Order: sequence, then C-alpha cells, then structure tokens
Amino acid sequence: MAASDAHKGDVSMRNAFGSVLAFLILLLIGVLAFSIRLFSVIKYESVIHEFDPYFNYRVTQFLTKNGIYDFWNWFDDRTWYPLGRVIGGTVYPGLTLTAGTLYWLLNSLNIPLSVETVCVFTAPIFSAFASWATYLLTKEVKGVGAGLTAAALLAMVPSYISRSVAGSYDNEAVAIFALIFTFYLYLKTLNTGSLFYATLNSLSYFYMVCSWGGYTFIINLIPMHVLLCIVTGRYSSRLYIAYAPLVVLGTLLAALVPVVGFNAVMTSEHFASFLVFIIIHVVALVYYIKGILSPKMFKVALALVVSVGLAVCFAMVAVLIALVASSPTKGWSGRSLSLLDPTYASKYIPIIASVSEHQPPTWPSYFMDINVLAFLIPAGIIACFSPLSDASSFVVLYIVLSVYFSGVMVRLMLVLAPAACILSGIALSQAFDVFTRSIKFQLPSLSDHSHIDAGDASSENVVLDDTIKTDKSEDTPKERTTKRSKKKEKEPVEKPPSKSQLKKRLSVLPFEASIVAVFLLVLLVAFYVVHCVWAAAEAYSAPSIVLTSHSNDGLHVFDDFREAYAWLSHNTDVDDKVASWWDYGYQTTAMANRTVIVDNNTWNNTHIATVGTAMSSPEKAAWEIFHSLDVKYVLVVFGGLVGYPSDDINKFLWMVRIGGGVFPHIKEPDYLRDDGKAFDRVRRTEIGKKYFKLTHFEEVFTTHHWMVRIYKLKPPKNRIRGKNKRSKSKTSSTTTSKRKGTRRNPF
Repeated sequence: MAASDAHKGDVSMRNAFGSVLAFLILLLIGVLAFSIRLFSVIKYESVIHEFDPYFNYRVTQFLTKNGIYDFWNWFDDRTWYPLGRVIGGTVYPGLTLTAGTLYWLLNSLNIPLSVETVCVFTAPIFSAFASWATYLLTKEVKGVGAGLTAAALLAMVPSYISRSVAGSYDNEAVAIFALIFTFYLYLKTLNTGSLFYATLNSLSYFYMVCSWGGYTFIINLIPMHVLLCIVTGRYSSRLYIAYAPLVVLGTLLAALVPVVGFNAVMTSEHFASFLVFIIIHVVALVYYIKGILSPKMFKVALALVVSVGLAVCFAMVAVLIALVASSPTKGWSGRSLSLLDPTYASKYIPIIASVSEHQPPTWPSYFMDINVLAFLIPAGIIACFSPLSDASSFVVLYIVLSVYFSGVMVRLMLVLAPAACILSGIALSQAFDVFTRSIKFQLPSLSDHSHIDAGDASSENVVLDDTIKTDKSEDTPKERTTKRSKKKEKEPVEKPPSKSQLKKRLSVLPFEASIVAVFLLVLLVAFYVVHCVWAAAEAYSAPSIVLTSHSNDGLHVFDDFREAYAWLSHNTDVDDKVASWWDYGYQTTAMANRTVIVDNNTWNNTHIATVGTAMSSPEKAAWEIFHSLDVKYVLVVFGGLVGYPSDDINKFLWMVRIGGGVFPHIKEPDYLRDDGKAFDRVRRTEIGKKYFKLTHFEEVFTTHHWMVRIYKLKPPKNRIRGKNKRSKSKTSSTTTSKRKGTRRNPF
C-alpha cells in the first residue's frame, strides 16, 4: 500500500514538473516567435511595410482619433475620385479594431505608444499567439510533445514570417491566429462534446470573419470533415455539437460584419455548410429513431426519413440554384473561381491575374517557405493514421486542401504553413519518441527491471494516449468505473513482463541506429533553424518602401518612394488629384495625403481600366483622359537606372490588358513590337525612342535615384475668339509647322 502511494506521488510530481516545463517552453517559443520578426526594425527602422498595410494604418489612425461610430460611417473622399469609398462597409475590421484596442489599452495604462508603433508590432505579438494556438491544436491530435514541436516550428516558418514581420500590418497578421484557434476549438469540441467550447468556436469564427476574407476556407473545410466522418461511419453526438452551433451562430455573427452581410447566406462559398447542416440533421434523426424503435419499425422509419431528407436536400439545392442563377459567376467570387479553375482569372479577370500574390508558386518557393517541412509532411500523415481519430483525420484533410490551394495561388502558402508545421511536429515527436525510447531501453544503467517497467509504462501511456482519449469519450460513466475496478483487481495478479517481451512490444531499434537517427534529426532541425533565421533577417525583413542593394563599395539605400510622397505633401495643394497605377494608391493617400484615382482595393475594374488606358495611350489622349478625371499630377515608377524590377514598365502589359478588357481599341499586339535602339538595364533589352519632348505634360520632380518621377498636366491654352483671328492663327501655325516640319499642337 505504501509502495503504491509512493508510486502515485512520484507520478503526480512528474506530471506537475512536466506541466511547468511545458509552460516554460511555450513561453520561450512565444519570445522566439516575437523576436525573430524584429530584424526589420533592427536593420532598418520602425516603419510600415508593403502597400496594403498603409491603408490599414490610415484607417487605424482614423479609428483612434474619431472613435468607432465615425469609423463605421466614414466616407473617404480621398480615394477612387470622383466615386469615393465607404470604409466601414468595405473593409474587414478585425485588424483595425484589434490594433485600436491595443492602443487604447496601452494608453489607459499610461504607456504612451504611437499608433504607428502599435501597428508595427501587432503582427509579431499575434505570431506568438498563433504559436500557442498551434500547440493547443496539435495537443488535441497527438499529445503535448507533438504540440510543443509544432509550436516551435510555426514560430520560425518562413512562410508565416513573410506576412508577420514587424511592420507587416496586414489582415493576415491576426487572421492566421484566428484560423488556427478556430480549428483548435472545433477539435476541442469534437473531443469533449462541450457546448461551451462550441460557443467559443463560433466566437472565434466571428473574429476570423472580421479579420480576413479567407474565412471561407474554414466554412468549407469543417463541413467537408463532418461529411467525411459521416461517410466513414464516425458520426457521434460530439460531431453534431461541434458543427451545428458553428453553422447557426457563426453564420448569424458573420452576417453582422458589414463587408460580409447577406453574402454569408447568399454566395456559393457558404452553400456547402448549409447542405452538410441538413445532412447531419438527417443522420442525427436516423440515429435517434434507431435507439427508440424496434428493428422492424426502424426500417420503415428509415425509408421515410431518408425520403424526406432527400426531398429537403433537393429543395434546398433548387433554392440555392435559383438564388445564384442570375449571377454570371453563379454566386462565386472572382478569387474563388480562380482557385477552382486556375486559368479563370487570366481568361476573364486580368485585374486578379495581375497581382503577383495570385500567381501559382514555383517549386523552389516551397523549399524557401517551408524548407525541410516539405519532407516531414508525409511522415506526419502516416503518423496520423496510427491510430486514426476524428482529430487526426481533420489534420490530414487540412493538409490535402491547403497543398492544392497553395499550388494555385502563392499567397495561400500562408494557409499551408500551419498544416505543415502541425504534421511535421507530429512526425518529429513520434520519431524522437521511438529513437530515444530505444536508446533508453538499451542503456546499461537502465537495464534494471524496475526502470524498464517505469519506462515501459510511461512510453506506453504516450503511445496509447490518443486511443484512450478516443475511447473514453465513447464510454459511459458506469463502464469507466467498471474498467477501473477490473484494472485494480488485476494489477496485483499480473506478472512483470520479461525483457524480451518488452523489447518486442516497444519495437526497439538497434542502439547504434537510434543514435545515428537522433543525430540526423537534430541536424535536420538545426538546418531548418538556420534557414528560418536567414529568411527572417535577409529575405523578408526589408520594407518595400525602403530598398537596399549591396555592391563592392558597400550598402546603398534607396528611399525614393518616401522622397516622392514628401514632395507631393509639401509642394502640392491639399485638393490636388494624383494619378498612378493602382499599386501606389494606398501609399499616396497615407503618406502624401492626396486624393488618388485608384488604389489597391481594386473594387472598380472600369475605373482601373480607365487609368490603364490613359497610361497606354499617346500623350494627347492620355492628357484628355486625365484632364476629364480632374488629375493634376501623374506619378510613375521607373527602375531602369538603378535596376528596380517592379516598376511601371514591368506592369505595363497589365495596364494594356486591363484597359483593353473595357475599351476595345486598346489591343495588346499593338504594343509588342521592336522599333528602337535604347537599352533598359532592368530587362536587359533594347527599347524604343530615346529622345522625345513632352507637349501636354511637364516633369516637376524626379527622386534622387530616378525611381519615382512626377509629371504635371499642362493647362489647355486659351482659345482665340473671332473668325479673323482664328483663321490668322491657323495660317500662322500652319506656316510655322511647315517650316519646322512638325505636327501642329491642337492646344
């Protein structure tokens, strides 16, 4: 009795020590996830990156200054002139509300941080939260060890770092955390059958809807998993509790987000969840009837229920078809159709195809963004099948879909990263468990039977943890009590297994092979860590608004973008309109505080096509288009001198394609000819005319490295009234043009 009490005390002490150690490791993982994303601040400065984050930063400034009610009703007249934009109804507010809440909380605690500082560090903070959420999710699948490993992998994975470095103030900064946490709460509800976790799951899904349009991935993946469980005979009351409240409460909450609204029930991206909702109710009714009727009556009732269920499903399908029949895209958004048909955007919506994030990735980008995890994923999938549970089948389905979507659109590598880390964490944890157990079993100092029994018990608990977890939820309390009493009765009678039996049960590998395998796994992880640190420090830390290059004479910094925006801010009137390609709209509005014609929201294809037509038209036609839009300045980006590849010449064909999609007189073949002898350093090719003189535009500013050039529209010349003066002017101008041998300026 005393020995058993001492043994229980040792076990409880060991469990308490393991919990404290796991907590400390999680704390260090959070610090790692935060600190590895600070290279951009250390190497450069605390500045907002990229293009879209500048709009989010400007909206957050407005929110913190004017309050939430003015934010919902804000009509922005500095964008999409002369149309404007209703910000509250066209933006996903999750990121802005999160950063605004952090700002108010810190200032209420007398921590005087600026809005910009809060925006810069929001992404690193939520990357730590995402790592902890990954631990919780993986723990539900394969235990604590796999959870800690997966959390450490996600904290460093380059694919996630690329969108969460300090300064990357975009929707994905908080959305990836919301995505992982929603999946965790779904699996937690699935394992426990708790309505409390089901409610939290709906609230987490609501936060995801507020944060990112990628919430449609959740509302399609979870129904697919529910349908998979039903088809494979794994239906249970826990599955119903995990899914039904999510559809009802989650859809109602999603409809409260202005940018979503009735799209939560009217678009094809959400229809799968409703169909599975009907199916799971039919299956639940069948199981309920089976429990209260005799087998003979059950057959009759089954036929009736199935008939009614099919009729309801067909009626639902007919209603959905009627709702979307009037839409040319059948209720699908352009980006969703691009995922289902990778060629759709290039054929019909060039504005979507023109975005670099929407292009399919290359094979090297997988090694760049997830590195060695690509080789560990298959091992993780195999580990999920031994044994297969509801949670592990969800992870397998998650990785399959995310691999497909990441292969269609490079931006969705971000969705693949958590799944890759979860499966790689499972694979590494299982591999280390097998190899270290083999080493421990064969060490001379641990050859005693007492140590072997303890090691066997602990390892067996780890291996069979998922099986016990799965089985215990199915057992009734009475059955569990019976099993415990039987186990207690059998314990004194059982004989300790022999060493040969233990070796066979544990599948012990040779000692030398285990040592080599552990060394190789450590080497693999070390290679992953080195690659992740390099990617964070060099590949993904540079802000796009400040460019750098290395040469023999040292580091060169190109700060031309901010130089151009500062010139616009200080040398133009507040109400002046600036035209540029849509990539630079957000930055121009946020940094120069000037009205733009188009920006990165790309909601109006005709307006963007108008600007594209102006950019690809002759000077006089371009002047007329810009003048009709009340434009005073035109901003163009030129990288031919310093070797900047993402300039307007590189995007020129997209201007032609988008403009030609609306205005048929713009044809791409007209711009694909070689008729000059000038050299472009970026594209390393000869281009057209070198020497020309602008008639309707004048250059007013060029940055230090010629990257940004600003042109001003010349005003139209006054017309001369009177027939004689007009004819005299015509004669003189004709004579002058004949003398000079040039075309007459109509203005």
